[in-house]
Amino acid sequence: MSDPRSESRPGDRDRSTPLGMYARPSAARLSGIELTAGALSLIWLAGSALYLLTRPASGETAVDGLRFVVTLMAIFLPVAMIWVAATTLRTARVMREESARLQMAVDAIRQAQIAQAQRGAIPADGAIQKKLDEIAATAKKTETALATFHTIRQSEPRPVTPPVPAPARDSDDQAALELGTPAEALSAPLVIEDFVRALHFPETAEDEEGFGALRRTLKDRKAAQLIQAAQDVLTLLSQDGIYMDDLHPDRARPEVWRQFAQGVRGRAVAALGGVRDRSSLALTAARMKQDPIFRDAVHHFLRRFDQMFAAFAEEATDAEITALAETRTARAFMLVGRVAGTFD
Repeated sequence: MSDPRSESRPGDRDRSTPLGMYARPSAARLSGIELTAGALSLIWLAGSALYLLTRPASGETAVDGLRFVVTLMAIFLPVAMIWVAATTLRTARVMREESARLQMAVDAIRQAQIAQAQRGAIPADGAIQKKLDEIAATAKKTETALATFHTIRQSEPRPVTPPVPAPARDSDDQAALELGTPAEALSAPLVIEDFVRALHFPETAEDEEGFGALRRTLKDRKAAQLIQAAQDVLTLLSQDGIYMDDLHPDRARPEVWRQFAQGVRGRAVAALGGVRDRSSLALTAARMKQDPIFRDAVHHFLRRFDQMFAAFAEEATDAEITALAETRTARAFMLVGRVAGTFD
């Protein structure tokens, strides 16, 4: 009886399966690169030998050491360069194959997740409760992090608060107290450049410019509500491996954005849903159906973005609207807005 272990080897694993994608490739045979390099080497060596044999003899019989070394270098240096080039090409080919294999593995994992979501595979009640608790804890941490932005002191001088106008006096020369004045009326107006930069969020922990714009924008109550809603959605999307930097949506003209700000919906503003990444759309749609917390966060974010952009478009130029469309918040809006049917 044959040994079962001798019938299959790890290197013979079927590469059509996901496990086969992770397996290291078997020893490669001679490829066209090695054959070409060998042929060129043989041609060069044969040509060099023919030249040395057919060269007319000189009158000198003594062997010059320096001339001998130069002759050897002239013969073997081109051969070495040929094989260096061949090795470089082979390494580049191997790297391309490894990159393609890794991409196939990632695509297979995401396709398996999409298929599982489309089959309606729902985890047990305990797993659902655990997942909801994790999302709630993440949202709470996000709120705490956003709140800390208000208390962080800037190293630069604090902006000068505009003077509060003196209270008006009536005909009896008595001060008329203006009660009920909102705090927003006394704060500095929101700078569009800071607002757009804040919607993109800081690039890294050392992004002082991004954190500065974020702190200044969070002083505006409505802008802070939009930023917090966007942060919640971005955090939840990242749990499924969806990151805004990986999305490259089609750009919509500023006129389309202005139509959306004016309340136009349907095909007229369908260009705003320019996200074409099928896996991100499928994962987002599946989570919208299965996760009520994610669904509520998405609808809250869409409402905040709609309200804030309507006011933003009234004063912004086309260039500023285009800059806002490139932010991570705008990309998240395009993604979840298309899944939620905002542009239908």
